[in-house]
Amino acid sequence: MEKLLIIDDSEEIRTQLKWGFGKQYSVLLAGDGIEGLALFRKHEPRVVALDLGLPPCQEGTEQGFRCLKEILLHDPPPKVIVITGNDDRENALRAVQMGAYDFYQKPIVLDEFTVIVERAFHLWAIEEDNRRLQSAIASQVPEFGDMIGNCPQMQDVFSTIRKVATSDVAVLVQGESGTGKELVARAIHSLSLRKDGSFVPINCGAIPENLLESELFGHEKGAFTGAHAQVQGKVEYAQQGTLFLDEIGELPAPLQVKLLRFLQEKTVQRVGGRQTIEVDARIIVASNKDLSVEIEEGRFREDLFYRIGVVIITLPPLRERKDDIMLLATLFLRRSSDNMKKRIKGFSGASLALLESYLWPGNVRELENRIQRAVILSESAIIVPADLGFNERTQNEQHQVKGVTLREARERLEREMVVSAVDKHHGSISHAAEELGISRPTLYDILKKHGLYAGPHHSAR
Repeated sequence: MEKLLIIDDSEEIRTQLKWGFGKQYSVLLAGDGIEGLALFRKHEPRVVALDLGLPPCQEGTEQGFRCLKEILLHDPPPKVIVITGNDDRENALRAVQMGAYDFYQKPIVLDEFTVIVERAFHLWAIEEDNRRLQSAIASQVPEFGDMIGNCPQMQDVFSTIRKVATSDVAVLVQGESGTGKELVARAIHSLSLRKDGSFVPINCGAIPENLLESELFGHEKGAFTGAHAQVQGKVEYAQQGTLFLDEIGELPAPLQVKLLRFLQEKTVQRVGGRQTIEVDARIIVASNKDLSVEIEEGRFREDLFYRIGVVIITLPPLRERKDDIMLLATLFLRRSSDNMKKRIKGFSGASLALLESYLWPGNVRELENRIQRAVILSESAIIVPADLGFNERTQNEQHQVKGVTLREARERLEREMVVSAVDKHHGSISHAAEELGISRPTLYDILKKHGLYAGPHHSAR
């Protein structure tokens, strides 16, 4: 029989709930926070009903919040239903933001409260199944360095990496900013016969054009003003290793010619020098631009393209990796929590919905940054939307519908409006339904249709 813990200083309420739930659950009763925490640690119930006004000061909420914070540190956290007075909505919302599942205002109507409790047990069971699934998936996810992915697109990328790593062919990695192009290059290097050599990265778009040639190919003493000593270029440093040229599309035309010559002859000359230097280095390049367009518009050499793109690996944007979003978010959360010594257990339902519906223009890099931000700012054991900074989303990000059907656009708009309303009202289904102009059962059906039903804040009021 499932265990339900009631922590309330009112003997009348404890008796009422004991009588109301005694046949369905094993009801544990506590009249104060100390007794409640002792029972919680001993029995680890999945659902807790907690009065914020606990002894020794029933008029205040300090003891109630202290008890709530301690309970939510449990892994996994239980569903906590906060019981409040009619005039204490502010503290109730604060409790929900800390990670409480729901709140209920006195006086308790048993039929209504029963629906909330039953749904809390149901959602806990669903989330436990999801935790087991995520754990199983995480243990089976192929990793190349810091690259993680279980979706078919990333499986194809991993397969290609394995195939090209042991050869010496040039590889072009294409993808939007933040998709992990350098990680692909590092993975290829680490699996190659050159793994004991240096991996030398250089961002062609981050170095001023007048310095880039010297950075790549080095210079002799006195080659130009300020050249006080002979300096090797990045190409030479990659001897017996791998040279990674990021944002190759930013390479100026004169340097494209010099790079092409190096790829053909495997030799370089430093700026201001006449000596021909042989270099044995593998070349991997990356671009967030469509190089075929750059070729058509005369900004990139076609012969160089064929030299650098013997094998092309295209990384999918995160918005096309729906199966990986929660996997990555969970792993980033664990990593950041461990690094920052914070005991954060997971995401609220509203946060999960937003993570999945957001378009991620900054891709995996943005996801990782937002999770790190959330861990830093979070004041509870649960990540809520405000921690992730989703209030910063633009209308363009929220309502981008390019390339979708009318039905898909309607589905997306429906989902976004529901998520926004539930988030705005801190998980209150009744208030969200009222704002949307629909009934609570209809809103529950919509949440279920979009897979949002299992979130901690998607609850009945």
